[in-house]
Amino acid sequence: MAGMLYLVPTPIGNLEDISLRCRKILEQADFIAAEDTRVTLKLLNHLDIKKPLVSYYEHNRIKSGQIILERILAGETCALVSDAGSPAISDPGEDLVRLCADQGVIVSAIPGPCAVITALSISGLPTSRFTFEGFLSTNKRSRQEHLQSLLKETRTMIFYEAPHKLPYTLQDLCKAFGSERKISLCRELTKVHEEVIRTTLSGALEYYKNVSPRGEYVLVVEGATPLMKEPELSLEEALIHVQKLIDQGFSRKDAVRQVAVETKFPKNKLYDAAIGKSESLDDQSGS
Repeated sequence: MAGMLYLVPTPIGNLEDISLRCRKILEQADFIAAEDTRVTLKLLNHLDIKKPLVSYYEHNRIKSGQIILERILAGETCALVSDAGSPAISDPGEDLVRLCADQGVIVSAIPGPCAVITALSISGLPTSRFTFEGFLSTNKRSRQEHLQSLLKETRTMIFYEAPHKLPYTLQDLCKAFGSERKISLCRELTKVHEEVIRTTLSGALEYYKNVSPRGEYVLVVEGATPLMKEPELSLEEALIHVQKLIDQGFSRKDAVRQVAVETKFPKNKLYDAAIGKSESLDDQSGS
């Protein structure tokens, strides 16, 4: 009988964030696939858990992934962990999940720590719609293409960044989105020196001229202002609709309000046009 794959999130800073269920899965799994076995071993020692560890990271994921899959198909249960947070999110674990899914292996994700959601929730920026963009490429062309694709993005955007690359990334974000775009810089989340800086892109650039970035960053950037949707009807067509409603017994004011909602025309503009149309008809009838 085939085993299964568990995705086990690990603390992004504070070790007390490990859940009882995560601990239970780590204890019961036949083996643990880890991004960095040294990092995972420290966590296991803290939890007083002894388990066989298998290395699984970006540069060995093809070979190691196949070995892990074969062990699962043979009946073993594997717990996949990253160095911190939820595995398979901006992480080679997504390839292992795909590999298992293609073979009909059951994959179960345990809820837990995630830097993306943690940073978004405390950013002070809109949270109802967002897009996670991960790390920007170090390749200049790919990096610029990525940012160009986001110029009209209205959702809140979330990026990961290392401290030594932060100043350059802020410069590129400022060039792409403008100096006054809001940003929340979240660093060392859940750790002793956790900090959230809420400012603008130009403000962040100015701040880090005198302060050296430290710790891993999650950058939460305000989305673009949505463009006004063009009315689907012409003004003349909208006025015809207004007149039809008036003929049905609506007052001019109510007819204009109704058509403004339906067509997205500014109510005042539509009302003035309706009055002008009416006066023009009156003049014609009088002559």
